[in-house]
Amino acid sequence: MTKLLFSVIVPVYKQWHLVPQLLRCLADQTFGQEDFEIILVNNTCPEFDSSAILPNNARVLNCDIPGSYASRNEGVKHALGQVLVFTDADCLPSQNWLQVLCKTFEAKSLEMLVAGRVDTVSAAPKPNLWEIFDVINGIPQEWYVSRGYAATANLSVSKQIFQSIGGFDGRRFSGGDADFCRRAFAQGHPLIFCSDAWVAHPARSSWSEISTKARRIKGGQLLAGSLKSRCGWLFRAFVPPIFGVKRFLGASQKPLSHRVFATLVLFMVWGIGLLEVMRLLLLGGPERE
Repeated sequence: MTKLLFSVIVPVYKQWHLVPQLLRCLADQTFGQEDFEIILVNNTCPEFDSSAILPNNARVLNCDIPGSYASRNEGVKHALGQVLVFTDADCLPSQNWLQVLCKTFEAKSLEMLVAGRVDTVSAAPKPNLWEIFDVINGIPQEWYVSRGYAATANLSVSKQIFQSIGGFDGRRFSGGDADFCRRAFAQGHPLIFCSDAWVAHPARSSWSEISTKARRIKGGQLLAGSLKSRCGWLFRAFVPPIFGVKRFLGASQKPLSHRVFATLVLFMVWGIGLLEVMRLLLLGGPERE
């Protein structure tokens, strides 16, 4: 089989200060630097510093349409690789990330989508309340895959399939990854989980970060998709997070105190979600960040 060429596509809004660390992780890949390119898509960020030194296999594009999914679509337009690898500016790929993805596609098929593991981690020796919540909540990619979708923090697909499906819904600020994966499956392209191809995701360390994400997700649920889907999400918004409580308290690998604290924050997140529903019903615009 001809050696696969990869395009790593990263949308960047207000996280350009994190890009150097991401680039260091990509520079340390066991996969040959000549076998992949890095496409950073600046998404209408006024703080963007174009003087940043980039490696030879990296370039910066601009996307004037707000939203990470619109940015990813723009990156794909210019991608040279056979395989598109999506991650985020705040993710830290493991050294063999691309090599494992390459072997997975070679062993399986380019007709499928591959979702890698995402580990939410705290750099602090004593994580604060918000970090405790984010670590336990995490990004349970394997569970997502069992439900038919995956987070774009670690998602790969051939460029040919991406284009045949029509790319991401660029109007969305949240939920575009789930929508894309389900459209791919409907066209006969399965989604598999690859535990060995993993990236780390720093835990959010403030209530502002936690609540902003919750609001963005709620907007993606209520303002996009079919009427039936949006009505379903509206109904579920008023249902207490019983499943989440069970998952949090059942995370036996975590200290009991952490599980209890995280559960309390979970109810705070549910509350902020209810407030966001009210705001959106009064014709408020969706959260972008």
